[in-house]
Amino acid sequence: MSRLIWDKGPVAQTIARRLQDMIRSGELRPGQKLPSQRILAEQLNVSRPSLREALLTLETLGLVQTLPARGSFVTDPASRPASLPWRYDNAHDLRDVFQTRVLIEAELCRLAATAMTPPLLEGLKNAAQAFEDAWQSGDLVAHVEADLALHLGIAMACPNRMLTDLYRTVQQLLTETQRQPIPNTDPDRMRQSIAEHWRILDALERGNGKAAGKRMRLHVQNTAGSAGVKL
Repeated sequence: MSRLIWDKGPVAQTIARRLQDMIRSGELRPGQKLPSQRILAEQLNVSRPSLREALLTLETLGLVQTLPARGSFVTDPASRPASLPWRYDNAHDLRDVFQTRVLIEAELCRLAATAMTPPLLEGLKNAAQAFEDAWQSGDLVAHVEADLALHLGIAMACPNRMLTDLYRTVQQLLTETQRQPIPNTDPDRMRQSIAEHWRILDALERGNGKAAGKRMRLHVQNTAGSAGVKL
């Protein structure tokens, strides 16, 4: 494995993207054990905390599996479990987090419709298109990054800064629920999710807050269903 120096973008995301590329190219094969975190961090010239965060992202996406006292392994798609563990299970129930997402994001979206500008809409549309393109190309890291950017962009557009700040305080928990369903999302459901994004943006572009909030609520509820949570 070549020694690399990362100098662009959030480090953990960059590491996750690099490791995903190695898995997709076959440099890292299904079932193969990764080097220890100490060795891998040295090979990639990154800190161990950043590497751990990247591995957690890849584990949520179903690309690697970390086993206690054994290490991290590239996941074999044929033996991928039907459901993956919820990363924050010791702090908050997955259903509770999805319920919180429904409440917060629907209202953020409703209010954001009153503050849309052409530059804001262009950025949101770019994120929605990147989400769609990355899914079609099988780039799960870019796919989830685009999803996070889209939802964060809507939250940041909300004119109620207190509500936006509230979103930011629980953002890590909320965004993890965006990653959680991806490994086991049915292709038909993903096509629906893509379409839901565009319907949300249509309502935002028309300044229809009621429709925007309603469509965001439905989108989060459907995403919860993909994670095995019925709201």
